[in-house]
Amino acid sequence: MTGVRGLAHINLHAPAALIARVRQFYIDIIGLREGPRPNFGTKGHWLYAGDTDVLHLSVHASGEEPRTTGWIDHIAFSCTDLAQTCQRLDHAGIPYRLDTVDSLNQMQLFVRDPAGIAVELNFPIDVHRG
Repeated sequence: MTGVRGLAHINLHAPAALIARVRQFYIDIIGLREGPRPNFGTKGHWLYAGDTDVLHLSVHASGEEPRTTGWIDHIAFSCTDLAQTCQRLDHAGIPYRLDTVDSLNQMQLFVRDPAGIAVELNFPIDVHRG
């Protein structure tokens, strides 16, 4: 075994103006919160789900070569409160798509962040509700 215990975080590296929009999206729409970030000598933000830093936003320095992500398709988060999430998206005028996965008792919400990255939000379906 490799000793891998799970995914530590995702890092988005982009120009400052885009990072600012992405930061607001993940805080205001997705529901992450900004938390402590070590002083790396660069600008950026760490966004948290509970006590875990899950999204690192790094500001692209002027003149630095752009980075590419290769074949990554999307990022996904386990979530709660589908109704409130849809309400925030509707209020912000952000389009999204819903899909039910009965075999997982899960509702999936698909949206794109301001950087164009596909985001999947997974919500449990209460199978005991009538």
